[in-house]
Parts: sequence; structure tokens; C-alpha cells
Amino acid sequence: MQGWWREIAGLVLPVACGGCGSPRTPLCASCARALHGSAARRVRPTPAPAGLPAVHAAAPYEGPVRAVLLAHKERGALGLAGPLGTALAGAVRAAAGPSEASGARPLLLVPVPSSRRSVRARGHDPTRRIARAAAAGLRRSGRPARVLPVLRQCREVADQSGLGAHARSVNMRGALEVVPGAERLLGDGPVVLVDDLMTTGASLAEAARALSAVHAAFTDGFTRSGAAVVAAVPRPFEINRNYRGTRNVAGGERGKAPLRR
Repeated sequence: MQGWWREIAGLVLPVACGGCGSPRTPLCASCARALHGSAARRVRPTPAPAGLPAVHAAAPYEGPVRAVLLAHKERGALGLAGPLGTALAGAVRAAAGPSEASGARPLLLVPVPSSRRSVRARGHDPTRRIARAAAAGLRRSGRPARVLPVLRQCREVADQSGLGAHARSVNMRGALEVVPGAERLLGDGPVVLVDDLMTTGASLAEAARALSAVHAAFTDGFTRSGAAVVAAVPRPFEINRNYRGTRNVAGGERGKAPLRR
């Protein structure tokens, strides 16, 4: 019900850019470029949790990108799911790589699940909504893709917002599982874990562990193509060596991003 009212409100209330607040547009051209105007890049937190797969992010979690993600997730600006999905689709393509990204089998986007408590509080599941928009965009571009929400929380976890990297890993350890009977769906194409945001990588590492647990028992196995996120928090991050940035992050010189940022 809450999500339905938000959809209606978006049609009748004044519209402002989710990134900078500019009037009369849900997302201005400048904020759209910040969100999905650059190629997705490989990111890895330092320290990285055990079992974290290769992760590609569309953008750093700062400035207008941070504002757009928060507007969609916390303030119910559901119309932003489209451009966020465009950004995630680019990261999914990068995660899948050239061989899988152009293949005939569908890309299977497996979202990291939100807790039932947070879904009730927000009135929607932001990651699943963005994943659906990304899959639709991939299909429009000629790449078969679909969302497989096969992961679920099997125990309660604490709010991650005030926790450090180690505490987040402990908090998430053993918290996710594959829905019984859903493991065979994972054999239909290359699997890409997806989330809206990577902070320390704890949630993605736990999601990868849950998938690995059924992979060993699944006779035919399945292809895992890493993970993709809309944005990654600019802590000290390890970036692929081909990237050259323009921001001053973690002590790096402006105009040349260091390998660790």
C-alpha cells in the first residue's frame, strides 16, 4: 500500500532532481552522467572480507550518486529506479565479461535480499526494484536477462549502518541461504550477484557463500560471474589498473587515482 501511494504521489507532486534538487526533472543531465556516464570499474574494499567475489561498480558513492540512491531507497523516489537500473546494467555487463555478456543464455541477476523489517519500513525492496530495471534494460539492448530473487535471510541481523568492516562480516556470517528448491534455476545462465551499494563487501561475501553452499551440492553446477553494484563507498578501494580518475580520494593526487582508494 505504501509503495502504491508513492507511485501516485510521483505523478502529482512537484518533481525535483534526486541528485541535486534542480526543479522539473527527476534526474538532471549532470547527475545522470555522474550515475551512469562512465564505464563500470572493478572495486575491492580494503580489507576485503573472505569470499568476496570480483565486484564491478558503476560509480563511487558520493555527491549526486549518493543522493540519488538515498532518494530511491529511503525517500521512496521510485521513478529513479530506471536510471539506477541503467547504471547497474552497465556494472552487470562488466561483471559478466565479453564472453558471457553477449551470450545466448540469460544473465541471471541475483539480488542481495533486504530484511523483511527494512522492506516494511521503506514500503519497497530497493535492490530488487533496481535489479528488475537493470534486467529490463539489458533485454532492450538485446541481452537476455532476468532477476532471480533466490536468496533470503535465514536469521535476523543487526543494523549495519553503525558497524565497522569486521563487525559487519560477523553480523552477516551465515545470515543468508538459497530458497529450498530454487538452486536448479541457477543453472539456466551465468549468475551475477547484484546490490545497490557496496560498503565493506560483507553482504556480497555472505551472498556468495550462500550460493557456493548449494553449488557444491548441485550436480551440474552453475556459472558465477562475480557481482555488480550501482555504487561503492570510496574507502581505500583497490581499482583495476586501467582506471584513471579525477577525484582526490584517500590521499591520491588529483587527476590520477591511486591503486588503493
